[in-house]
Formats: sequence, structure tokens, C-alpha cells
Amino acid sequence: MRKPMPAPAFDDLIRRGFDMELILKSARPLDAKGRYLHWDQLRYTKPLPEGLDNHEQWWLATHLARSAHSHELPLHDAGGSPFRFCNVAPVQEAVHHISQRAGGHISLEEKRQSTYSGRQYWAGSLVRESIYSSLFEGAATTRQKARRLLQSLDTPRNRSEQMIINNFQAMRHVKKLAASPKPMTPDAVRELHGIITESTLDDKHDAGRVQQEGEERVFISDVMTGRPVFIPPPAEQLPERLERLCQWANGTADAGFIHPVVRAIVLHFMAAHDHYFVDGNGRLARALFYWSMLREGYWLAEYISISSIVYRHPKAYLKAYLYSETDNNDLTYFILHQLEVIQRAIKDLQRYLARKSAEFRAVQRLLRGKEPQFNSRQIRVISDAIRDPLSRFTVRGHASTFDVAIQTARGDLEQFVELDLLVKTTQGKRDFFSPAEDFEERLSQLPDIKSSSSGRAKRSNAAAPRTEGGVSVTGNPSGKKRANKGSGKKSGWPSSAGSPSRS
Repeated sequence: MRKPMPAPAFDDLIRRGFDMELILKSARPLDAKGRYLHWDQLRYTKPLPEGLDNHEQWWLATHLARSAHSHELPLHDAGGSPFRFCNVAPVQEAVHHISQRAGGHISLEEKRQSTYSGRQYWAGSLVRESIYSSLFEGAATTRQKARRLLQSLDTPRNRSEQMIINNFQAMRHVKKLAASPKPMTPDAVRELHGIITESTLDDKHDAGRVQQEGEERVFISDVMTGRPVFIPPPAEQLPERLERLCQWANGTADAGFIHPVVRAIVLHFMAAHDHYFVDGNGRLARALFYWSMLREGYWLAEYISISSIVYRHPKAYLKAYLYSETDNNDLTYFILHQLEVIQRAIKDLQRYLARKSAEFRAVQRLLRGKEPQFNSRQIRVISDAIRDPLSRFTVRGHASTFDVAIQTARGDLEQFVELDLLVKTTQGKRDFFSPAEDFEERLSQLPDIKSSSSGRAKRSNAAAPRTEGGVSVTGNPSGKKRANKGSGKKSGWPSSAGSPSRS
């Protein structure tokens, strides 16, 4: 990415001898459209404010107005200059909006309208964030394959799959950390990084190890010129910077009142800016953002996926960093960008909840008047199996996804085997559960409640195991279809055309 044109130096503009009375009359932190423009944007923007002759005058007026609103932070760049931000109206409005929505008035209503529990929503959101954070950092896989991997928590076959598993475990760890009264510490940051990068680094000893003086630092370069557009602070500063980051995260740094949402965003920025480790710094920064939001009581944060937005718009994410770093450490650009990301993630969550509610109701219609009565975890399995016939579930994956005991998870899946809905295959010491052929038709042929006793008798021997090619198989993967008791019509499952991909 091209490095933005740095803003003209304030002292140089003052020496130009502009009419300061005209400058002060035009002093506004935002342009006429309410935008917080960087010099690289403003220098091409027309028309000029009334009374000004050139863009340098406009920038000086803008800079003076922003300085009046500026809040200096106890965080510094490598040269010792402080970071700051301007508490302009768009920041205040967005923070207020997020604070209201994080209380979940709309989402809670949608949760009440659906019989999914919060755990089911959390499970789906956790999967999305784990996948998209990995994809953004270069994991080479598809979203569908990644979802199947997290369904089964199978042994990762390559670095990309390991990244996804690691992010999933890291997000679970972050939730536990946020629920603890313990403050964030450098050791806790190193532990979190170790989870994020387990078995993905060239040198396994780099997991959780802060870089040391003399080590080569990673930098971002312009793909056209090869020149660096960002160089992180030198490694010898990292121990002190990490300590200061933790003070900021815990609210013990002397900064006055900073809104918790802004504090979480600044934490995100600084962790990525400092680059404490050889790799995984972006994933770590986003994980720390979630920790901060959850710690401050913004429970909705565990249901949204900021990485899904960042993945779709990577240039805007990187540009927000560069704008802040090329305008005297003004973090307002990054704060405004992330506030927009959070709001879009909340809207995505609403669409996701509506879609999952529709899927849930479709399963309910399919099972209306049938036996047995499935719990919400099992309905999620049914939903996934209908959406993706190649889904593969494991007891461990099911237990981890829904945060239940292994015995409970096994009971959920084994019941499907008894009903010939899932086929269990044993490979080594692990059991895998996959949808049987004609899964949806088999669901429609479950016995009616009034005839459930006779139906159970007919299926009493359905789960007898057998061996195929050295693999133990339980259930009826294909074989002969059952007698068709119904009309054979489709269940009315929501069409996937024009809708977001399954989560």
C-alpha cells in the first residue's frame, strides 16, 4: 500500500505568513460533509472553505481546530512523541450508539423470538471471528472448510488450519480472562500470544516470546516501490512498551476519563503498532480488543466479528493505521474507522440472528409433531447438516462449541446415530459423525408423536456397528431408503440464494 502524504509541518505553515484571522474563522475539525480528512485526502478536496485561497491554509485551520479538541494519551511512539485523539462529534455519536446497542435491546428481542440460547449465538460468532481473523492474516483455506474443521476440532493438517484452531481457542481464552478480576499483565499477553501462534511459527520458541534487542523487526512496505511504509519501534523498547500497554488496558495509566470503547480501540491499535512478537501481532491486537470490551461489560462484543468486516475491506483497515501514524500520532482516524467497523459488525449480527432464527424455525416445521424432541444444540447440528451435507462432527468439537461436558456432547450425537440421521465412523481412537444420505428426507420420516413407540421398536437395532474397510461404522449411511410415509416435499428450508454464507 502507498504511504499517505504526510501533513505539512505546523511550524512551516505558520512561517508562511497566512492571514490568521481568516484561518481562525475557517477553523473546523471536520469538512463540510462531516468527514475527518487526512492531509492526503484534504489536499484534493474541493471547494475550499470560503475565504481561503489554498489547501495549506485549509489544513492549518483544520489543524488548529483539532488541537483545541485534542486529548493527549500516556502512550508514545518510538521517538517519545505522544499519541492523541480528538473527541469530535462523530466519535461521540458512534460511541453513544455502540453503548446503546451493546446493551442489546434489539438483539435481545431477536433472541427472545428464537429459542436458540445465547450459547448457540456465541458459538456461531466465535467460529466466524476465528475464521476471518485467520483469513485476514493469510490462512489459505475456504470458509466452509474452516467451519468443518471447527465442527470437528480435528487435528490440523497444515499451518492454515492450525491458525484457525488457535484463534478459536484464543477467543475462548479471552472470554475467560475477561470474566476474571485479574488485570492484564505482560505474562498474560505472552500466554495469549502463545495460544494464537502455537505450532504456526518457524521456531516454536518464538510463541509468547517478546522480540529482543538486535533482532530483525518486521515492517510493512509499499508493494510498488519496496520502501517501508511502517517500521515498528526498536526491540529494546518492547518490555517497557508492553508494560505501558497493560497499564493502559487496565485503566491505571494517567489518562483521565477515556470512554471504554475508545480505550479498547486504542489498545487494539497500540498492540499492532508495537509489534511485540515475530508474528501474530494483528490477531493478538484484535483478541485484546475483545478482552477489553468484555471486561468493561460490553457483552455484545462476544457475538460480533470485527475481523469479518476487516477481511472484506483490508485497505481501509491498513489505511486507518497509516493515516494515524503520518499525522502527528492522531489516532482519531483509526478510532473512527473501528467505530464504523463495530457498528457494521452489529448490523451483520442482526442479519445473522434473523437468518439463524429462520433456519431454526424451518427445522421446527420439519420436526413438528415428530419424536423425539431435540434440544437447541441438536437443532444446530441439524441446521448445519442440512446446509452442508459434508459436515463432520466430533464429541470434542461439539462439547467445545457449546461449552458442555463431554458426556452431554456424546449423548447429543449418539442419539442421531440411533435414529440413523448421523453415521458414526471410528478412526483410531476418535469418533466422527457425518450426515447420512437423504438426511432431510430421513428427518421428515421420523415417527409421529402418537406412533413413536412403534417407531422406536423398528429402530431398536439401527445402531449396530459394522466394519467397512478397517473403519468401524455405526448407522445407515445409505442402504435402502425407509418407506416414504410422507409426501417427500421439501421442508421449506430458507433459500441460500442471495443470503450470507452459512455461519
